[in-house]
Amino acid sequence: MNNPVLEVKNLATHFDTEDGHIRAVDGVDFTVGKGDTLGVVGESGCGKTVLALSITRLVASPPGRIVSGEVRLDRVDLLKLSGEEMRRIRGKDISMIFQEPMTSLNPVLKVGEQIAEAVRLHRGLSRREAMNVAVEMLNKVGMPAPGQRVYDYPHQMSGGMRQRVMIAMALSCNPKLVLADEPTTALDVTIQAQIIDLINRLKEETGTSVILISHDLGVIAETAQFVAVMYAGRILESSPKEGIFSMPFHPYTVGLMSSLPGLNERGKDGNRLKAIPGSVPLLYALPQGCRFNDRCPDVMGICRKEEPELKTEMPGHAVRCWKYA
Repeated sequence: MNNPVLEVKNLATHFDTEDGHIRAVDGVDFTVGKGDTLGVVGESGCGKTVLALSITRLVASPPGRIVSGEVRLDRVDLLKLSGEEMRRIRGKDISMIFQEPMTSLNPVLKVGEQIAEAVRLHRGLSRREAMNVAVEMLNKVGMPAPGQRVYDYPHQMSGGMRQRVMIAMALSCNPKLVLADEPTTALDVTIQAQIIDLINRLKEETGTSVILISHDLGVIAETAQFVAVMYAGRILESSPKEGIFSMPFHPYTVGLMSSLPGLNERGKDGNRLKAIPGSVPLLYALPQGCRFNDRCPDVMGICRKEEPELKTEMPGHAVRCWKYA
């Protein structure tokens, strides 16, 4: 891994709700190198989006709160900054591409004004200079007729165009780190491929590090150099991409790979895709021991009593499983 841009240690974010105490992110550790892409993959409800919101300190409080950990961006712990200091960093040094641009963009402001606002705030440019940057960024992300599109409102654009606006806004101030939360969700396959290619190209041009959050292993395979597999608020396995896809260790990761078309092993029953039985546990009613024990085909007695630690099994490849303890 290249020189670390982001170091996350023992990060935990909990929510107090009517149903109970929810440990949405519970002791997460990882590092992102300069110019690298880390793919965070897992089923819906595993804590991926809360992880991104915790890193950018956008968790709504109440009911959520970051209860422990460190989030060091270029060795500066973001969790120790004041609200005003964090606002100066957010958008300039760290940006986020949200899952649904229609709900993230301001519906009553033209998209050019929304991009220019961030540029004026963080780069100190005049209104005209900032609008010129907005046009330049829309052109860079492949927006047709960018000089005209800056005057459009979000509802006048397609889903793919709105996602390009979000990417342009996120990269307008040359951030050190971009978090992309399901950036291809709700887009058709052709547009998904274009957005993936766009993120890869802009990352190579700018040297920006990326955390790509997705439940789509195909997207992760095309974009990430490193992968972290998340389940019920924990990271169960992390490795360079090749290790996760060619030699997964954790039974949950094996199950994910077996459910992917083209990667699953062909069984005697034909070409059916394999499914992981059950569902992600409720975060306010987690099972004792390993959080995957009620769905695991290799469960042992200790799995139901004690939770394993995340340990290095091979250089750069760590797994949280009693099979390898």
